[in-house]
Amino acid sequence: MLTQYQSAFLGYMKEQLPKNTPASLYEPASYIMQLGGKRIRPILALLAADAVGGSFKSALPAALAVEVFHNFSLVHDDIMDDAPLRRGQATVHEKWDANTGILSGDVMLIWSYECLNAYPGTLFKELTSLFSATARKVCEGQQYDMDFPNQKHVSQQEYIQMIAYKTAVLLGCSLQIGALVGGATKEASQPFYNFGIELGLAFQLQDDYLDAFGDPETFGKQVGGDIIENKKTMLFLLALESSDSEDRSVLEELFTTNPADPTQKITQVKELFTKSGAVLQIQQQMKEYTEKALKEVDQFPVEEEKKEVFRTFALQLMERKL
Repeated sequence: MLTQYQSAFLGYMKEQLPKNTPASLYEPASYIMQLGGKRIRPILALLAADAVGGSFKSALPAALAVEVFHNFSLVHDDIMDDAPLRRGQATVHEKWDANTGILSGDVMLIWSYECLNAYPGTLFKELTSLFSATARKVCEGQQYDMDFPNQKHVSQQEYIQMIAYKTAVLLGCSLQIGALVGGATKEASQPFYNFGIELGLAFQLQDDYLDAFGDPETFGKQVGGDIIENKKTMLFLLALESSDSEDRSVLEELFTTNPADPTQKITQVKELFTKSGAVLQIQQQMKEYTEKALKEVDQFPVEEEKKEVFRTFALQLMERKL
């Protein structure tokens, strides 16, 4: 089923790629859209539309809106982070330049809203209202993420809000938009949104854990990247709270250093994460948010068989099998 959704979405996306001029504006947009990725957000939109009794094909424009917005945010994030690679290929600002990346990102944001023009009056208003609220939160989450390195203290609650806004709200939006397009009322679509939020939090916390303790071959990223960049992830915050004063001072000191060879730093930080109990704590948090997501599925106004698809999706996503 998911393969069918992905195939249908990719075919639709290819048809909708911009062919406008100037090419120097639109080619970077087409480039980033075709770089790959799991397409989790559009698949969730199609899955939700189908689950509530609508045609998943009717949700293709909404699914594209979410995916275009997601990729727009990546183009601008990469500029802010000065990231050289995205999905193993050159980022837009590296392949072209920063100014091109900014402007092409801007036109992608406009394009994402234009996708919603496929829907009539009342539904269009409901979709754009949800989409705009989500877009604003994504920007707020990115700003929190940029602010945290300069803050002396970041609380766990602040961190959860940041990852909720930066990551989870777009998953929630994808599901709720799909349900609305499929014919669900706003009230009936709310559990779909809540499911996306809880699952997004679990997934991002798992990302924090795998960044330090994952297998680089299966994780697909450099292990210890957050430690090298001195990012105040949940693992760091938990370790800081649970360590004794001596270990806390060592951890804080390590997160002010940028050694040419970070190997020893990574090893030392990981030892402190384990010793403090932060590893067990974050694993428990991941489990709790996953369980919250699965409880939201119980509230879906759909048949039990269709609920099981969402449960399976959540568990496979957390097992990194998607």
